[in-house]
Amino acid sequence: MSNVWPASATRDSSGALWIGGVDVRDAAAQFGTPLFILDEQDVRARAREYRLAAAQVGARHVYYAAKAFLATTVARWVVEEGLGIDVASGGELTVALRAGVPGHELVLHGN
Repeated sequence: MSNVWPASATRDSSGALWIGGVDVRDAAAQFGTPLFILDEQDVRARAREYRLAAAQVGARHVYYAAKAFLATTVARWVVEEGLGIDVASGGELTVALRAGVPGHELVLHGN
């Protein structure tokens, strides 16, 4: 599948989409739609890849853009993988702080 999908995304013989070993039809039935599904292993792997690639060119810090999607769990994942978080609003800042992100791992800018 294309790289916009998590690495774990597959289709079974009936064409059903699976992400992280979960049939998205089952997830939709359980949680309703629309549904935004993230694969923790994929998010973490991509964060590590960005951090390692940046280090190879001398960058000292990589920041996850909160505007991409920010929830407390996602904030914890990316910080645990060595990224900081780029926030642009009070709401994004609040989510990051509630996730326990240390202030020195945050960059606040005004779009």
